[in-house]
Amino acid sequence: MKSQNRKWYLQGMRDGIPISLGYFAVSLTLGITAKKAGLTALQSMIASLTNNASAGEFIGFTLIAAGATYLELCIMEAVANARYLLMSCALSQKLSPDTSLLHRLIIGFFVTDEIFGVSISVPGKLNPFYTYGVITVAAPGWAFGTYLGVILGNILPLRAVSALSVGLYGMFIAVFIPPARKSKIIAGLVSISFLASYVFANIPAIAQISEGIRIIILTLAISLAAAVLFPIEEETARNEPSHETKETSHTKTAEKVKKALSEIESTKDTQKTTESKKKQEVSYEA
Repeated sequence: MKSQNRKWYLQGMRDGIPISLGYFAVSLTLGITAKKAGLTALQSMIASLTNNASAGEFIGFTLIAAGATYLELCIMEAVANARYLLMSCALSQKLSPDTSLLHRLIIGFFVTDEIFGVSISVPGKLNPFYTYGVITVAAPGWAFGTYLGVILGNILPLRAVSALSVGLYGMFIAVFIPPARKSKIIAGLVSISFLASYVFANIPAIAQISEGIRIIILTLAISLAAAVLFPIEEETARNEPSHETKETSHTKTAEKVKKALSEIESTKDTQKTTESKKKQEVSYEA
């Protein structure tokens, strides 16, 4: 079990590298916003460690700069980050039923768009240590990028910072392109999502709604329609991933060995009985 956890952890760290690089670039601009709001580099880094949300932090720093009240800040943060409720619910279905509450709480705390994207795309059930590996690499990139953004952000040209942030878009494309190539239904749903998102952003009445709420509405509507129109058949038992422990596997192996030895002994006894009968028949004939 430990070797499997280590394997998933290392794989998560590998997959977290492009996320960390993208986070680092984006958080430089976040650091500039934090500096304008009057926060120090250390305060900004702590904010990024405890609030893993780009839009939420940008809104938070903007409200701090405007002198907003705590109530206003809490309401706006709840609205901006509401989409993570959906992501956490989806990940809870991806985890094994015997996953402890502690693992669920840790993963839920660090859920972001990017970490959710790579975690939900893991085949079979999600091992929490995979997400831990992603978090280990990605979270420091976000926090230290914010820290350096306060110190060095104004030195870098804005175009250079924007160019570095393109890495996140490339990572998102890498998440949904492989399954979209395998399934025409997924490809169609992705295309509909892009189109609907564009339309929602340009309809005056809907465009006034916050981006987080728009994402929730689209996610619920498209997911519900896909679930009704294209239900996924339940996997057969032979296709479901095995969650047996090493001890269980060893026990079953030992039982198989005992059974095989028992069959060998039974065969030997049968052979001896047959030979004995043949000898008796020969003696009677003599």
